[in-house]
Amino acid sequence: MLVNLRAMKKYLLILSIFILPFIAESKNLWAFLSYSTFNSPEGPYIETYMTVAGNSVKYIKLENGKFQATVNVLMTFKQNDVIKAFKKYELKSPEIDDTVSNNYEFIDQQRFQLPNGSYDFELQLSDKNKMVDPRPFTQPVAIDFPADSASFSSIEMVQSYKKSESANILTKSGYDLVPYIYNFYPQKETKMIFYSELYNMDKMVGADQKFVINYYLESFENNLPLNDFAKSKKETARTVNLLLTEMAVDNLATGNYNLVIEARNQKNEVIALKKIFFQRSNPNAKLSYENLLTTSSANTFADKIIKIDSLKEFISSTYPISTGIEQAYIREVKKSNDLKSMQQYFYGFWLRRDSKNPEKAWLAYKGEVNKVQYNFGSRTKRGYQTDRGRVYLQYGAPNARVTQYNEPASYPYEIWQYYVLNNSQRNKKFVFYSQDMVTSDFTLLHSDAIGEVNNLAWQKELRTRIIPTRDLQDTQVIKAWGEFSDDYWNLPN
Repeated sequence: MLVNLRAMKKYLLILSIFILPFIAESKNLWAFLSYSTFNSPEGPYIETYMTVAGNSVKYIKLENGKFQATVNVLMTFKQNDVIKAFKKYELKSPEIDDTVSNNYEFIDQQRFQLPNGSYDFELQLSDKNKMVDPRPFTQPVAIDFPADSASFSSIEMVQSYKKSESANILTKSGYDLVPYIYNFYPQKETKMIFYSELYNMDKMVGADQKFVINYYLESFENNLPLNDFAKSKKETARTVNLLLTEMAVDNLATGNYNLVIEARNQKNEVIALKKIFFQRSNPNAKLSYENLLTTSSANTFADKIIKIDSLKEFISSTYPISTGIEQAYIREVKKSNDLKSMQQYFYGFWLRRDSKNPEKAWLAYKGEVNKVQYNFGSRTKRGYQTDRGRVYLQYGAPNARVTQYNEPASYPYEIWQYYVLNNSQRNKKFVFYSQDMVTSDFTLLHSDAIGEVNNLAWQKELRTRIIPTRDLQDTQVIKAWGEFSDDYWNLPN
């Protein structure tokens, strides 16, 4: 399978810092991989979807005069170091007429039949035509399809689909689904196609009984549903119910989101639910802010804020915890002098966060804004505008914080650790560093949290203070005397 790389080339580097289900890079070989889990009469299985950048591999001339690249692939699933499934194979690129015409990606899809359980998934990739040893990349995966309760499969993001003429590796439920491997949707993508399967709904509500599948987008930061991106579908309960549909995202603002699907019975109770994270870049979205200004602020705490500059500052301070469309409004509010609409927006913002006591929610947040101003503010930035301030306001205070400003080989840096993040992610860390101690503005260099900058070469960049990086795709770090970033990352104090 081929995907045109020309339109994607300009943000391949961006993709490397957005969190994906999995990113692998080894000595200029660029590969992106995601996976989904499904159930079947033969038992559960996992599908892997991998794409390799055609301009990152070495081509060999064939006897027919064309050129072809080959990637050695080893996929292994282990439990307690015991191999439960594996595949070792060669992934060949399409044959091309010349090595200049390599602006494409070639895609690979595999299936592994595995029972319910937790596994360590290890991937090893190497370019067959380069003398480079493969590096293993490991990620935990879980397969869990209970026999007596309803559950969704993974949500598979789809590039395109058509009715299947004959069964093949792309075929599911009578359709050939070409996977969309990235969780990043650039401006050129105007719709989102996705597929999922719902199991055992007949056992939960009764065979042939009616129920509803809702699918909608929500803000990743605070799980607020976006009413303009929500649809419902009436279904009849079966052993397996299918959802293959699409959603227009041409007017979805830049931001972090979850795609949510849920099944509800006739009592409107949620029987099954599934989410998947994605990011959207859409600077030219035609946004309407009317829904943000529908709540009257008369006789509220917001109505008492009558200084326009103060209100603009208060609104701007909420940027770290705002949804994509709210952030777009904040960027526009600097041009406005409409006090009433700003009061409406500000009151509505906090009412959406706490319908019982929005003023209390604002005052609590304001206290946190003052803290980050004191601790992280600088002569050029307000505290909430800094990376450390944004992370603090968005996620709260870290459970552990290492500050290391005097390592001989490294720029000053901090490592923050959160035991639980957003009530769903566990043991997530953030690395901040400063190349300019004059302003004390620390930039977020790397994090393993969903939706954050993910930089596999963070330790090399940290040490460019004395050792210039020669290969941006080589993440190997040679330790220097007095350098402890690896120790702090693995076990911050």
